[in-house]
Amino acid sequence: MGPGARSRSRSPVKVDSKVENDDLRKKESRRERSRSKERNKNKTRHRSRSRERKRSRSKEKKRNRSQSRERDKSKRKRSRSPKSRDGKQLTREEEEEEKLKLEKKVPLSLEELLAKKKAEEAALSKPKFLTKEERVAEALRKRQEAADETRRKLDEERKKQIEFLKAGKDSMDDRDRDRDRDRDRERERERRERQMRREKNDRDDVGEDRTPKVKDVKDKDKEAEAIRERYLGIIKKRKRIRRLNDRKFVFDWDAGDDTSNDYNALYKEKHTVQFFGRGNIAGIDIKAQKKDQSKFYGDLMEKRRTEAEKDQEKKRLKSVASREAKQKWDDRHWSEKPLEDMVERDWRIFKEDFNISCKGGRIPNPIRFWKEADLPKELLDIIDEIGYKEPTPIQRQAIPIGLQNRDIIGVAETGSGKTAAFLIPLLKWIMGLPKIERMEDADQGPYAIILAPTRELAQQIEEESIKFGKNLGFRTVSIIGGISREEQGFKLRQGCEIVIATPGRLIDVLENRYLVLNQCTYVVMDEADRMIDMGFEPEVRKILDYLPVTNEKPDTEEAEDDSVMLRNFNSKKKYRQTVMFTATMPPTIERLARTFLRRPTVVYIGNIGKPVDRVEQIVYMVGENEKRKKLLDVLNKGIDPPIIIFVNQKKGADVLAKSLEKMGFNACTLHGGKGQEQREFALASLKGGTKEILVATDVAGRGIDIKDVSMVINYDMARNIEDYTHRIGRTGRAGKEGVSVTFITKEDSATFYDLKQLLLQSSASSCPPELANHPEAQHKPGTVVQKKRKDEKVYIT
Repeated sequence: MGPGARSRSRSPVKVDSKVENDDLRKKESRRERSRSKERNKNKTRHRSRSRERKRSRSKEKKRNRSQSRERDKSKRKRSRSPKSRDGKQLTREEEEEEKLKLEKKVPLSLEELLAKKKAEEAALSKPKFLTKEERVAEALRKRQEAADETRRKLDEERKKQIEFLKAGKDSMDDRDRDRDRDRDRERERERRERQMRREKNDRDDVGEDRTPKVKDVKDKDKEAEAIRERYLGIIKKRKRIRRLNDRKFVFDWDAGDDTSNDYNALYKEKHTVQFFGRGNIAGIDIKAQKKDQSKFYGDLMEKRRTEAEKDQEKKRLKSVASREAKQKWDDRHWSEKPLEDMVERDWRIFKEDFNISCKGGRIPNPIRFWKEADLPKELLDIIDEIGYKEPTPIQRQAIPIGLQNRDIIGVAETGSGKTAAFLIPLLKWIMGLPKIERMEDADQGPYAIILAPTRELAQQIEEESIKFGKNLGFRTVSIIGGISREEQGFKLRQGCEIVIATPGRLIDVLENRYLVLNQCTYVVMDEADRMIDMGFEPEVRKILDYLPVTNEKPDTEEAEDDSVMLRNFNSKKKYRQTVMFTATMPPTIERLARTFLRRPTVVYIGNIGKPVDRVEQIVYMVGENEKRKKLLDVLNKGIDPPIIIFVNQKKGADVLAKSLEKMGFNACTLHGGKGQEQREFALASLKGGTKEILVATDVAGRGIDIKDVSMVINYDMARNIEDYTHRIGRTGRAGKEGVSVTFITKEDSATFYDLKQLLLQSSASSCPPELANHPEAQHKPGTVVQKKRKDEKVYIT
């Protein structure tokens, strides 16, 4: 065979050997993997067995703990005192009694449930009108409830926070206790190991002197003695002698139990910890560091801000400040707010403060101060010059309505400033009209007429009108009885803007052609109820019929539209404006108002037809012969003048004035039997101070304004309660206080009931028992009272 054949025969053998080697390697690797898997299985088995052993041990521990707890519970149950058992038995008996009581409650029947539901629905359906005091009390109650609810929620949140903090603190204390226990054990073990190494080194070291010092030996002996006493339990407890007054709490403690004293030198000489760059001990204040750091970052952020961001931040802060200021200032009183900040709530409070109520269409807000009224500067200067510091309640509401050309019915108490309430809008009205200078204009008559029931009231209105209109160039003429008709006609022919008259004399002047009302566009009726009571209703209707019909307002919604009326007020061709002031609202006044007024606004001030609370009413029940003696007793008390005494008859006024003059009092009289000059002289004497007492009939009972009347004496009781109200209204005027004294006799029994009601309703007055218990004061006059059965008399024949 040649060499090529040999080579070809050897090559397959080499290939087979390589394959076999690869197979062997693979088998070896498989064996290795299987061995590693078996080793891992053995490890996992070992771990699972150790875990099972641990679990079994923990279960046994838990079982032992539960058994020990049960043993403790049984011991406590067995060791309970008989008193606690009795208390427990008593609580069980009380619980059983409460359960029996609850079971014995009988449910309501169906009829009772229906009746209860109907009663609740009826109570809810009825409207309940609250007074001002009740609304204030209700608002205070709601505010108190809201505050209590907020306080309760805060207390609950505070309790929850305290409980959470307490729980966290307990858990932290437990963790700290466990950590300290582990640290102490570790330290103890290390100490023992160090001690053992030290002793071993001492034994091995032969070159050194192994004789310990005497002090170290003593310390070691003390330490060994302490350990022996602790772990062998040979501590002899001394029985503490307790005194009789001492508490029962006994705390067995001995100085040897103090673990702070250690005999080991290693713990006696403690190593001082050195601080480098941390805390107050190293001289560094962490709070100051934080403060400086926050300031640094604040300055850094401020430098990095752009101008736009700074402007935006300023706007945000400004809006927040304005919102807080608005919220803060919304609670201000109405007197502290500017007019533009007043809201609906403020106006309601304002009207309640001054006892103002209105009805009739859209009504303008009242005026708070004179400077806020829509009046010309000339008129405001005159008001300030006269001395009107603040407007009265009727003036606050009536003037804004009058300035809108709306018809008004003012119902106000006596002495409330009604004269200025209609004079001020009237003067502004006339200022918008051409001045009467030519004879042709004077022949057309005045621009306004004012009707009054009595001469004295007409003259008083004339005085006030002259005060206001003198500087403005307006002329006023009064037409009253007792003065020459020709003289009054001469004044009228010269021309005037305002005419003040009583109904009777004005009819006389109109019928005799001394006066025409062709351009009259403003009509005022003062004390309208008094004019009707005096029988002037036909005359009033006749006077109003003399007025032109071309300037009457339309009886439509335009008469209630403030914009339309205001536009007409500022024009030359004005609608007629009618103003009526009264102290009461009888049906005759309402009938008259429906006839001549167009969509009027009714303004109520105070209590209608009742005296003001500023007047103290004193009533004496006396006989007719005792009146004069009682009057002298009242006058001798030193009361400051002026004083007005009212009587019912003209002759009685003269007789009483003469007798007072004889007793040394300066007295004068005023009644319908006197001439006009005498009446004017009597009023001027009282106002000037030359006379102290005015004896008058009901002529002076209405509208007469005499300043600072300190007392009104009703020598004769008025025939009805309305006249009584107007009499005592002469005092306590313009916000001042006054006193009224009334003498009543058995002949005045018709007024006893109404007088008693007035006295009971007044907060400044008291009702005498003679009047309160009088039979005629128990029921209204004219009512038929059924006798009680015990009062009936049975006649047996």
